[in-house]
Amino acid sequence: MGRLEEENRKRVKRGEIQRLILNSVKVAGILSIGLVAPQVIGAMGKLGLISNKRQGEIVRSSASKLVKKGLLEYKDGRYELTKDGEKKLRLWELQEYQIKRPHKWDKKWRVIIFDIPEKKKKVRHQIRHLFISAGFFRLQDSVWVYPYDCEDIIGLLKTDLGVGKDLLYMIVDEIENDKYLREYFDLL
Repeated sequence: MGRLEEENRKRVKRGEIQRLILNSVKVAGILSIGLVAPQVIGAMGKLGLISNKRQGEIVRSSASKLVKKGLLEYKDGRYELTKDGEKKLRLWELQEYQIKRPHKWDKKWRVIIFDIPEKKKKVRHQIRHLFISAGFFRLQDSVWVYPYDCEDIIGLLKTDLGVGKDLLYMIVDEIENDKYLREYFDLL
């Protein structure tokens, strides 16, 4: 395994550990430091993320980093999820969100257009990544197409990422020369 592959694997593990910690605190509301490690270690074991003797230390270190990032708050020996922590967790959940495909296509296209300012470049990148992972088709730079209802996830994006006025969701009956789109989405 090359150096870059190893670094990416470690980064994925670190992200998963942080996500497990945030999820554990979210589910419990407020979680004492003594309960974070066992709860997260159990979940990590099931996912095969950590198999060494330093599990507790790794969890405490990750929780400490989440506090420094402002995603968790630590007071009186307990961790609590911050507003930023809730946003980060929702973003992770959005990235894994799978849009349900109905049995039959309603022959309408969902067109999403966005014009996100340069000062929100990171948000623009997150939205593009989300659209790619969800299987949307990129029609033009900031114009994406999807054949199924996705209004719920677009609404979440608008509110959670603060791009309500910068993102437009349309349902259209027809797109000129859409044969390549129907082929892409296997709708022929």
